Amino acid sequence: MAAPFVRAFMSTLGVLVLLGASVVSAAPSSLRIMAPAAPGGGWDQTARALQAVLTEQHIIVGGVEVFNVPGAGGTVGLARLVSTERGRGDLLMVTGAVMVGAILTNRSPVSLAQTTPIARLTGEYEVIVVPASSPFRTLGELLESFRRNPGSISWGGGSAGGIDHILAGLIAKEVGFSARQVNYIPFSGGGEALAAVLGGHVSAGISGYGEWRAQIEAGQLRALGITSENRLPGVDIPTLREQGLNIELANWRGLVAPPGISSAEKQALIEAVGVAVKTLQWQDTLARYSLTDYFLAGDEFASFLADETRRVRDVLLEIGLISP
Repeated sequence: MAAPFVRAFMSTLGVLVLLGASVVSAAPSSLRIMAPAAPGGGWDQTARALQAVLTEQHIIVGGVEVFNVPGAGGTVGLARLVSTERGRGDLLMVTGAVMVGAILTNRSPVSLAQTTPIARLTGEYEVIVVPASSPFRTLGELLESFRRNPGSISWGGGSAGGIDHILAGLIAKEVGFSARQVNYIPFSGGGEALAAVLGGHVSAGISGYGEWRAQIEAGQLRALGITSENRLPGVDIPTLREQGLNIELANWRGLVAPPGISSAEKQALIEAVGVAVKTLQWQDTLARYSLTDYFLAGDEFASFLADETRRVRDVLLEIGLISP
């Protein structure tokens, strides 16, 4: 008599899977997500978007709490994760490319190598722009002037040592100059950088595509190149690679857990996040913020972190922001 019941149960379960409902058998009953920055920024937005998916899709059934630990490019939160939160299998921390640079420039006593890598989530590719009135019509024209006189071209972007600055340094290396020769002008926020570019106070601007997408689409800014490997669907901006620069760069965001958790706890977190990123709700979030699905989990993400740390260290050494 049990067979019909089993068949009915399995049929119902199959329907739930097709509808997108998911069950992660070993997932923690509740979860905390640390955003190691003040509310409202990119890491905080990522944490709260993931919180919504995990709860509304019933992936974590006992509740998901987001809390903020701001300071020093995320390294204050990182120190807490590595020390006082050690061994906690119900905690994730948002991290990203900015933290890799901050660890090095702030000479942080803790590093991402001491965490348990869970998953890389999103990537936002960088764009190089000039105002619509600029004489530079193409990236080639901009780089021709840069080659003739590196100091004559000013690059405006985010904070010194950040992802925008790193891109300017990589461009310099690609065209045969030291990254120290880049005339980089940092701004404290995207609004200030945008005003400087639109006002012609810098030769070119560097930022994430999503931040300046509206101005590009409105024709106020001319996008000369984007750092994706291939052109983005529906975005008519040539990549740096197709213009002769061997550069692919994304302002990525991901998740790490504390050190000292068990293999089972690590796998459960990876599975829960893996289910979340496959939902339509998460994909809608990516589209809303002009983000790319950049998912990479577990040991592969750990290898990426090691490679990324080496690459960022090399550029920051070239720029002169850290010493050997």
